[in-house]
Amino acid sequence: MDKQGRLIVLEGTDGSGKSTQFQLLCRRLEAAGKPFHRLVFPQYQEPSSALVRMYLGGAFGSHPEDVGPYAASTFYAVDRYASMKRVWGEIYRAGGLVLSDRYTTSNAVHQTGKLPPEEWETFLRWLADFEYDKLGLPRPDLVLYLDMPTERAVELLRRRERETHSKGDIHEVDEAYLAQCRRAAHTAAALWGWVRISCVTPEGQVRPEEDIHREIWDLVSEHL
Repeated sequence: MDKQGRLIVLEGTDGSGKSTQFQLLCRRLEAAGKPFHRLVFPQYQEPSSALVRMYLGGAFGSHPEDVGPYAASTFYAVDRYASMKRVWGEIYRAGGLVLSDRYTTSNAVHQTGKLPPEEWETFLRWLADFEYDKLGLPRPDLVLYLDMPTERAVELLRRRERETHSKGDIHEVDEAYLAQCRRAAHTAAALWGWVRISCVTPEGQVRPEEDIHREIWDLVSEHL
């Protein structure tokens, strides 16, 4: 009989510092000698992300709202399904620890806000049924949501663009969309039981990376 593994997800809006925290957590687990499998979604180098890349690149419209939340969610869900079937499903079913940078939770953050607020809960329940029940993707054991105020996230995104001499995708360049994503994320966090980690101090200053990492590590350690 298969043993159930453990799935831990780091989630956040664009500009929340999520990728940095994911890397710090992976290094900490490696240093502690804890075996785990890491995932980063979308899988931009894989064929399964073709529709995601087209969508983010503006092939279906230059604004996020040009593709409805139900259609866009399927693009990302198919990429996750392919990954589970080809890469990490057996590891999880054998009882392994899987750590993921984004997951089904990202559809909740980035797609929910395209709808009127009175439809958010209906969409989130559809999303959970579609990805977890219909597609069979595992439900996370722990979701850590990095909560960064939108104005701070935008500052970090614009700085990254200047440093890399590149322009963000259609999500990252739309500040009103990013603000709506944060509002939707708070609804999803309450409905799905995510742990919210504030990325700023009570005074509104961005917390040091190591400070946030220590809080994340304390929470993750309880699931190891």
